[in-house]
Amino acid sequence: MKKNIYFNVFLFLTIVFALSSCINQKEIAYFQKGVNQSDTVSVAQTYIPTIQSGDILGIYVSSLNPVASSFFNPFASVPSNTTTDNSASASGVTTSASQPNLVQSYLVDAAGTIEFPLLGSIKVAGLNTVQAKDLIKERLQQKYLKEPTVNVRFLNYKISVMGEVARPSVYVIANEKITLPEALSMAGDLTIYGKRNNILVIRDVDGKKEFGRVDLTNRSVYSSPYYYLHANDVIYVEPGKGRIAQTDKTYQIIPIILSALSFFAIILNYTRK
Repeated sequence: MKKNIYFNVFLFLTIVFALSSCINQKEIAYFQKGVNQSDTVSVAQTYIPTIQSGDILGIYVSSLNPVASSFFNPFASVPSNTTTDNSASASGVTTSASQPNLVQSYLVDAAGTIEFPLLGSIKVAGLNTVQAKDLIKERLQQKYLKEPTVNVRFLNYKISVMGEVARPSVYVIANEKITLPEALSMAGDLTIYGKRNNILVIRDVDGKKEFGRVDLTNRSVYSSPYYYLHANDVIYVEPGKGRIAQTDKTYQIIPIILSALSFFAIILNYTRK
């Protein structure tokens, strides 16, 4: 009698947990070949960020005269050998020999300018980092340094990844270039419940918020204007039906299981008498 009761309890719980929705493989596989698509697809044009008001620039100056160069790097240290900071790499930040350990940071003001030592106000808004480097180098050559080398980079180039990913967070991008698949990989990929065919990218464009959708299950993602991410982009992965169904079932099943266990406990206690 007791063995039958235990078997019935086990069978009941097995059936309850087996009642879960099945996931179609086509809903989770990335970069599937669509109708009339070939094995070669065009890739969107590479995004080159331009400097805007509110950006923070890291600028390092070197020349044949280290003493003269030091006037333009008041807080910088001597560049070290190539290293990779494991703690920084986890958040998407790396260091290399091409960059000094510390660089002087400059905030681009509302007028689009920075205040540079000895050179004064320099308008950099609307330029990319290469153009800003050439401009500062030219100004330095005119008065202060012979054959200077100038390095300019963004210190606030970041993206945000939210929703159904393993590690939602804000990630700082050291090389100022990242694609949507790379950003999602950095965040630990989508969970099994993430909606892969409707990734939302929120972008700042001319003072407005632009909302774009990307289908990761199709190879057309490579030609999407959201394939290359811009600074301050927000990626949101919506939960799919599986997550909603699981949540609903959890709240539905728990009371049933508790009631069933109570019922079988009463029967078991009765049979012992």
